[in-house]
Parts: sequence; structure tokens; C-alpha cells
Amino acid sequence: IPTLLGFGSFSDWLYRALVFLVVSCPCALVISVPLSFFAGIGGASRKGILIKGGNYLSALANCKTMAFDKTGTLTKGEFRVEGITTFGNISENELAELAALAESRSNHPIARSITESYGEGLDKTRINALQELPGLGIETLIDDRNIIIGNEKLLRQKQIAYPVEHIGRNHIYAAIDGEYAGFISIADEIKSDSAATIAALKKADIKPIMLTGDAPENAERYAKELGIEEYQAGLLPADKVSHTEKLHKQMEKDDTLCFVGDGVNDAPALKLADIGIAMGGAGSDAAIEAADIVIMNDEPQKLLEALKISKKTMTIVRQNIVFALGIKILILLLAALGVAGMWAAVFADVGVAMLAILNAARAARC
Repeated sequence: IPTLLGFGSFSDWLYRALVFLVVSCPCALVISVPLSFFAGIGGASRKGILIKGGNYLSALANCKTMAFDKTGTLTKGEFRVEGITTFGNISENELAELAALAESRSNHPIARSITESYGEGLDKTRINALQELPGLGIETLIDDRNIIIGNEKLLRQKQIAYPVEHIGRNHIYAAIDGEYAGFISIADEIKSDSAATIAALKKADIKPIMLTGDAPENAERYAKELGIEEYQAGLLPADKVSHTEKLHKQMEKDDTLCFVGDGVNDAPALKLADIGIAMGGAGSDAAIEAADIVIMNDEPQKLLEALKISKKTMTIVRQNIVFALGIKILILLLAALGVAGMWAAVFADVGVAMLAILNAARAARC
């Protein structure tokens, strides 16, 4: 067309068109951008962080709210029995045995601690029926006696009267045939890096929230020790889902909500959040399956590593996009003016692609 209009020869404009054709090759973008995500995911995996897709790595960079389960996530989840307090005519040993039998078929960390504290010699054939009540406890028949082991909410649900002075943090209550029998004191310990992780998240303008099934007074104590201002206690799995939905509605359009948990009770909330993050070391299979990111060694500080990798990867992606498009547009303009030749076009294609690929490889060394 320029030749027909009298602007130069046909061969000159054909040459410029071929330069355009070479420069416009999208290799630099279609190779370097996905490669940046692959490198970021690979770098994260070397640090014990399993990210199940580039979209989750990208979304993590926009995290503004991070909701946490407590037990096994911010605390070690390695419970131990501190003591047994009985009520009525039952002995401590009998209550310990009945509680251990009731909890012997559960995989919950508290259940395991009660069973392990009793030791060997449990006759599981005495268990006639058993029902695990998510977020509440266990109801079972042992020697044709109805045994209830669980939290205060379970006692209220079953309308079992109990002394007010027995209510306290980290207590697992027991009832036999509808009569209150006492409680078992359980201790848990905050992970060594949990408080520092929460402080670092707040410094990065990420709001930490704790959603736990623990008693309110117990949740308040842990929240203060961790430096978390907002928390919800006494939550069942369905409650965690509803609170996650509320948090999601409060988010800005481009902001991301993360939920961090480890148990089977956390699986629905992990699936509902923009990004579900599971503690993979001691976490349940359901939580790991539902999560988008898995922290393999259960250390909360790995969340900071994941955020760092995500942000650096996204920075590299943007650099590659700006660099590749910027050079190509510049060479296209110069080619249209007849200044840039085929060697410049080759650089804008192959050279820019190689430089962008080398830059993308930096994501693996976050």
C-alpha cells in the first residue's frame, strides 16, 4: 500500500513488513510468563511449601485477610492431660478409663492425648456404640452405660447440669448416664514462631483473624498471647464456613481471603476461601486435599515465605511483560521508520525471549 501511494519501493516495504513479522512473535511473553510461575512454584516446593497452581501463587500476592484455625495451626496440637477432677462417686482412674475408651477410635489430637495418657490395656470390646459429634465431642455406650465426653457446649446441648466453678479453659467434660462426672484438664502450647508470624503479617498490612471451636475464655487468652485482635470462638465447622463467607463479603474486589487450618473440620472453610492453606505435617487428609497451598512442616513462618515468593514472582512477571512489550513496540516503531533492520528484529524476538527467560528463572531462587 505505501508503494502504491508513492512512498518508497516495494522491496523496501516488504523488508520492513518482514521485520514487523519477526518482532511481533509472542515467544518472549508466552514462554517467560508461565515459566516465572513454574519457577516460583519450584522455589516454594524446595522450602517445604506445596502450591497447587500458578493462579494460587498469583492470588496470594493480593492477600489482605488471613483467617486461622487455632489447634494444630497456631498451637502445636500436641495435647497432654494435666489432671482429672471427678464429681460424685466416680474415681479418677475409672473416669480416665471411660474417657480413654470413648476417645480410642477418634483421630482428634485431644482424643489421642486422653487415650495415650491412660496407657495400654483398654478393652475396646466394651464399646457397644459410638458417635462422633463434630465440634462437640463423643457420645458412646460402654458396658451399656451412656458416656458423653466433650466441651461445655455438648453438656448444654444434652441438658446436663454441672458446677459453674468447674468451667475453665482447656477442660474436656464427662457425663455418665446423663449425670455430670467431672472434667479432664488438657494443655496445648503455642508454636514458637506463631506470635512472630502474626506480628509480621500485621506489619505487612494483612489482617489476622482466629476462628476456633475453643471456649471463648480460652480463645481470648490465646488471642492475646498471639497479638490477634479479632477472633471468633466456640465455632462448629458450619460456623467457620459462615464466618468465612462473611469475611469474603467484606473484602474489596481484588483482595484475597486466605484460610489456614489443619483438621477435617477446617476442610469446608479451606475450600470456600480464595486460598486454602493447610498444615500438611500433622494435618488431616481432608484438609490437605481441600487446600490450595500446603505447608509441609507445619511452621506458621512458612506463610511469610509463601507471601514473599508470591510477591517476588508477580514482580518478575510484570518485569517480563513490560520489558518484552516495551522492546517490541520500540523496535516496531523504528522498523516502520526504516531505522531498525533484521538484526534488531531478531534481538526483539529471540534476544528478548532469552533475557525474559533468564529473568523468570530468578523466581526459583526466592
